[in-house]
Amino acid sequence: MGKIIRILFLITMFSLLAAPARADLIAGSSAAVSFREPNAVSSLSIQQIALKRKVITEVLKRNNSPMIGSVDAFIQTCMTQRLDCYLLPSMSGVESTFGQFIMPGTNNAFGWGRGLIKFDSFGEGIETVGRGLRENYINKGAVSIDQIGSIYCEGNTWSTSVKHFMKLFAEEEKKQLFFVQDTVQL
Repeated sequence: MGKIIRILFLITMFSLLAAPARADLIAGSSAAVSFREPNAVSSLSIQQIALKRKVITEVLKRNNSPMIGSVDAFIQTCMTQRLDCYLLPSMSGVESTFGQFIMPGTNNAFGWGRGLIKFDSFGEGIETVGRGLRENYINKGAVSIDQIGSIYCEGNTWSTSVKHFMKLFAEEEKKQLFFVQDTVQL
């Protein structure tokens, strides 16, 4: 009988002290591509930004990407241009295997201008492509990946491939969320 009481006590204590799930971290923007309105950008919490940064870093690292030092440029551009934080990294996955296969000296991981446009850094390329997507695609009505893809790329598999990589980022986010722990509020 004493064992049962101790077990019940431990279960009760664990459930009282366990960190609550953070719906804002779980939902994030991973469920669908989202081209947020200007004031929605500020709705990303510090934890969500840190999570997106960690997810992008992990995927780039796993794929031996030379863009690993440009994670902050991805985050900054997604916030500035009100894009899903996984859209640009996913596009670089499709266009150049995350920057591994580019025209030498271009830092153009997106095939922007058929891959011939040169950028001083991957960060500059990320910012330029993000701004170009916002101004020349999204603001003109191409708001889904399929709509962007029909303009961005001549092939018919581009949007499917971008969605594949976005799903990869979303799955990594779920893995990372498993390890997220909140502090206990007393």
